[in-house]
Amino acid sequence: MQYRPLGRTGVKVSEICLGAMMFGGRTAHEDGIAIIDAAIDRGINFIDTANVYNQGHSEEVVGEALKRRGRDAIVLATKVHGNMDGEDPNANGNSRRHIIQQCEASLRRLQTDWIDLYQIHRPQADIPIDETLRALEDLVRDGKVRYVGASTFAAWQLVESFWVSEKQNLVRFICEQPPYNLLDRRIERELVPVAQQFSMAIIPWSPLGGGLLTGKYRRGEPLPEDGRFTLSTAPMHRRRMNDRVFDVLEGMEPMAQGKGCTVSQLALAWTLQQPGITAPIIGPRTMEQFQDNMGALDVEFSDEDLQIIDSFAPPGESCSPFYEGDWGPAQYR
Repeated sequence: MQYRPLGRTGVKVSEICLGAMMFGGRTAHEDGIAIIDAAIDRGINFIDTANVYNQGHSEEVVGEALKRRGRDAIVLATKVHGNMDGEDPNANGNSRRHIIQQCEASLRRLQTDWIDLYQIHRPQADIPIDETLRALEDLVRDGKVRYVGASTFAAWQLVESFWVSEKQNLVRFICEQPPYNLLDRRIERELVPVAQQFSMAIIPWSPLGGGLLTGKYRRGEPLPEDGRFTLSTAPMHRRRMNDRVFDVLEGMEPMAQGKGCTVSQLALAWTLQQPGITAPIIGPRTMEQFQDNMGALDVEFSDEDLQIIDSFAPPGESCSPFYEGDWGPAQYR
């Protein structure tokens, strides 16, 4: 395991981040703890979750695992924004009220006194960014949060936040967590250059395309029984499964066979070796998936390999958008 700087902070994080979205949901409590134990044994020191993942149960699993294993050596990240109470109109978003309230709740579930990286899970146009940053500033000053970050912000929104942070002497976002994989390379247009210019870390989510890049989905064949896209009824998931996706998969398969790795290992290795990337977030549901993910650390690419990949997954383009809709930043439509 190699370790990389977390933006400008001086903190070093493992080149793979363990995402806990499945824990406490499709992954049972003890199975999630076992995967966290295995990740720490393999040198992963970076764990990411969110308050909305399984309505807090993911944070509870992470908290229990770190209580058993030890907290101090782990860079622990969580997120705030999503709805935690459907009956309360104020139980969501980037307001001061919601951020501070949910930070306290996350600390309890995680069984810790501090969060290393507290991230705003989504931008919100009707809440001024200074309102959000002021709340985060106070959490940092109180010692409850060490650093703050953003998730799925547009490049211009990050630059705006830097300007407000400097003008009002507020805490600054040190990282961005965008969707990034071989099916969706749009962040290469603006976000990656901005992050490099301002020394931000990039921690991509969904490097395996939500499971599409695992090799278990094939053109013209029945969907796997336990696949995320099989079980989901979300229209967006159905739109992601198109002919261009299968073109990418069929381009990857011979390269994976030639390297003696799985398609998922090839996809993850490509993401973690891209310029500007700090640590892609894996989201294993099972121990088998976790072990497969770790095999990506042994995959290497030649210049010719990268040119071939660019031919079927062109730079800056998307064949299966992972963030879309009128409520999203323009760069993700």
